[in-house]
Amino acid sequence: MQQPHPFAQSPATDRAPASVRVLVVDDDPTVAEVVAGYLARAGCTVDRAEDGPTALEQAARNRPDLVVLDLMLPGMDGLDVCRRIRESAPVPVIMLTARGDEDDRILGLEVGADDYVTKPFSPRELVLRVQSVLRRTRPGPATQPLAAGGLTLDPASRRVTRNGVELALTLREFDLLAFFLQHPGRACSREDLMREVWGWDFGDLSTVTVHVRRLRAKVEDDPARPRLIQTVWGVGYRFDLAAGKEG
Repeated sequence: MQQPHPFAQSPATDRAPASVRVLVVDDDPTVAEVVAGYLARAGCTVDRAEDGPTALEQAARNRPDLVVLDLMLPGMDGLDVCRRIRESAPVPVIMLTARGDEDDRILGLEVGADDYVTKPFSPRELVLRVQSVLRRTRPGPATQPLAAGGLTLDPASRRVTRNGVELALTLREFDLLAFFLQHPGRACSREDLMREVWGWDFGDLSTVTVHVRRLRAKVEDDPARPRLIQTVWGVGYRFDLAAGKEG
């Protein structure tokens, strides 16, 4: 008698936003089938690809609202696929990795992944993470644009400009900057940011560190000596409104 796959659990009952298309990229057919099944039952339209080149073709043909992407793929690894996808469109990416090495997870975040899940994982947890990311891509209540230090952030259109030039921010980078602009002068721990921006009460705090570093590279004059997003030693980070006004 065939043993159940370790990922096979009771179906998730939570529903994703309507008309959401998710691309699942994994060369393990069992994992891909289980993940696709859970996402479909959560209300998503699911496309699948088993390798990097096919994933890029699928993404170009049917632009996904989100990509669930395995790190280890034949033909082209997940890092290259993520990088290529991020070059063409600001599509959210959740990366899957079977590796325990923190460097691999950080590499995924550095090339633009919005989140990651380490195998083996609960399909229900993955669905919840997908839903969390997708909720943040949907327009929220209308609010006024935020501005400081040459930066202007429009929550309605999810666009950011710096000195009049539009910035290419990932989903998480946008949300992180919006939070900083909404709470100038507040010293925020990485746990605070994980909870408020990612919507999780737990998680790998290096995720926050990497996204702060990526955001600084885009909004600071000198990322090595940040003036806007300052480090508060022993606490976390603070958006310095005084520095913003000077800018």
